[in-house]
Amino acid sequence: MPHADQPAPAKAFISGCAGTELSDEERAFFSEERPFALILFARNCQTPSQIRALIDEFRAIVGRNDAPVLIDQEGGRVQRLKPPLWPAYPPGRPLGIVAEENLADGKRAAWLLGRLIAVDLHELGITVDCLPVLDVAAPGMTDAIGDRSYSSDPEIVAALGGAVAEGLMEGGVLPVVKHIPGHGRAASDSHYDLPVVSADLDVLAETDFVPFSRLAHLPIGMTSHILYTSVDRERPSTLSKAIIRDIIRKRIGFDGLLMGDDISMKALSGDFTDLARATYDAGCDLVLHCNARIEEMRSVALAAPPLAGLSGERAARALSMLRQPAPFDRVTGQEELHALAARGGWPRVS
Repeated sequence: MPHADQPAPAKAFISGCAGTELSDEERAFFSEERPFALILFARNCQTPSQIRALIDEFRAIVGRNDAPVLIDQEGGRVQRLKPPLWPAYPPGRPLGIVAEENLADGKRAAWLLGRLIAVDLHELGITVDCLPVLDVAAPGMTDAIGDRSYSSDPEIVAALGGAVAEGLMEGGVLPVVKHIPGHGRAASDSHYDLPVVSADLDVLAETDFVPFSRLAHLPIGMTSHILYTSVDRERPSTLSKAIIRDIIRKRIGFDGLLMGDDISMKALSGDFTDLARATYDAGCDLVLHCNARIEEMRSVALAAPPLAGLSGERAARALSMLRQPAPFDRVTGQEELHALAARGGWPRVS
């Protein structure tokens, strides 16, 4: 039991919230259930001062000044902080085009992308970015990934993903590798239905798994809601012991903090308490719930254990990797990134 003047330990889930400030119902929920982290979306992001106030209030309510706050800030279509208050950034594919011509230049562009995004996030108090996307492009790939993928070459994906991650970390933000063990062969969007990938395991190991193996040392990973029939014909990766134990943990070698993709996506169906329990039972450390529907949040929290044991150790190890930002010239970095990304076909946006 915690000491009387100490908060209860965090529970092993991540929640969203509905608006630009917490409702009374959300305040009561966060105070009682104490999720490990908060994830922000465009609906939560109006101005820098408003975002900082929202984050400060969440951390005060859960009683942890270091409570992680996550966002999906990739560039391109997936950018929760948008112009004109924040810069427009390129998606992954233009950087991959640069890298396919000159790997060093592509890696430099990827590092700059991560470092510049980290400046934006660190100023707001956001400590985790759900980036890099390590999905290797394949024929028939869903548009939900599309230009978010760097390349069809797994080594280029690994190189650019590693550079983005290092840029983020040098700027004081933790990266999340996604969507492990790979979303590039999925022909449908897991936001709306369950994709099925039937590729042979050896083929997956030679392609899709490669970037995740190369970057298995990174602190946090996010699963994909995909049915990989060569491993588990019944359960998608987020709910599959075989995929998490045998593929993600053993074959890929990822021993970081593992969260499932958003449990409210349509690829999964059923009672949210049951889905959350199945996610933990499969081996995920954290359940992610994003849509801010309070009854669903309560159902997830009902299943969520304290973040303790091996999962707690992974969380502590991830947070210990946060750095103080190194000096960086933002204006010069933006100019250099724009020039490099233009070579990959990305237009400069003022």
